Amino acid sequence: MGSPEIFHDPITKATVLRLADETFGDMIKFVVDIEEKVICAGGGLHADEEKLLLADGSLQENLWGGNYYPDLQGEERFEYQSMINIRPAAGNRKQEIQLDPIRRRVRELANYFFESRS
Repeated sequence: MGSPEIFHDPITKATVLRLADETFGDMIKFVVDIEEKVICAGGGLHADEEKLLLADGSLQENLWGGNYYPDLQGEERFEYQSMINIRPAAGNRKQEIQLDPIRRRVRELANYFFESRS
């Protein structure tokens, strides 16, 4: 199983394919910091990515997890589910991101990192 990596710029297509191949083949787990605009992707657990971002200075309340499916099209490429998303105090009581503003921001950042490569 591959190790999670932090990215500050769009992820190249070759790196996306490598991250998928090293883990689940057709999916990449990711955690984004919606304030610092950084992503940690790859590896087998969102908790591992979250841990790396916390060690890098991110704040817990800004970290949200999801999955990216590079072989799918449109909105089906993104899944907004992770155990780290369960935050009753913040109004998110499930693994899926229920808060529309947060979900939109996670989608925007995931799109930037995974799909805006040159």
